[in-house]
Amino acid sequence: MTDRAGGEARTVTAGDELTVSFGDGWENDGDEGGAATADKSGQGIVTAFGQSMKTLRVRAGLEREEFGRRIGYSASTVASFEQGRRIPSPRTIEQADEVLGAGGLLTVWKEQVERAQYPVFFRGMAKLEKEAIELLSYDTLVVKGLLQTEEYMRAVLAMRRPPLDQETIEQRVAARLARQDIFDRQLAPLLSFVMDESVLRRRLGGKGVLRRQLEHLLLIGQKRNVEIQIMPLVCEESAGVDGPFTVVTRDDGKKFVYAEAQGTSTLQTDPQQAALAAARYGIIRSQALTPRESVEFIERLLGEL
Repeated sequence: MTDRAGGEARTVTAGDELTVSFGDGWENDGDEGGAATADKSGQGIVTAFGQSMKTLRVRAGLEREEFGRRIGYSASTVASFEQGRRIPSPRTIEQADEVLGAGGLLTVWKEQVERAQYPVFFRGMAKLEKEAIELLSYDTLVVKGLLQTEEYMRAVLAMRRPPLDQETIEQRVAARLARQDIFDRQLAPLLSFVMDESVLRRRLGGKGVLRRQLEHLLLIGQKRNVEIQIMPLVCEESAGVDGPFTVVTRDDGKKFVYAEAQGTSTLQTDPQQAALAAARYGIIRSQALTPRESVEFIERLLGEL
């Protein structure tokens, strides 16, 4: 068992069981601690990358305005990259490397910089997503981060209290967009998402934001490795009454359970608990609408907006 006290996580193991607990939520945008954790833990890497980018830009004889135009950002954003105040996406790093003719001197940083996008507590889960052959997710509060549109992300992050500064919002948006590469991996994992109907009725950001989010769900749901199901409010039984959770199966067959609630997150590695969570998810899927019925349900919701 683990807990967090005085800002430091403590881990206690019992037999084969290990539960890692941290003091901040990520998917559901919990307590503000994660932003500071991310900034402190990865700042050295981000700063070093930014200095390398600046050196190569100057060597190439490009002003920030011109360089930014070529990679699709403003001069002020380029300055933020170079000063380590903002973390570029993997795609941006690839573009910068190509524009500057760096020959891989920037892309070699890509994996380290990507890890630095996440708070320390979420890096284990982010790594598992990259190694997953199956991901099962049940959500009751907001649309899963992997399924969010950029517009929806920004709307949800803007609702945080205390408010997040703009640099942190940009960092978190970039991190979530980078995670969505999971849908286009060459060896595509099996991805299953069940959401409570209330998630799709909550007009976070307004009707327009919700409409485009629902349209995005319909689009993602067309992928052959993705199933999206809705748990209707009229359902009289639900095995998901204990709240949202995610079960990830790694490529070696080992299962993990990730959950967030009220500003805390846990990554459960105990095989028995992971197996029980996977079984619980199977019951939830059986109680929810089928994927085809869920598509029709989302389409009806769109018609109501």
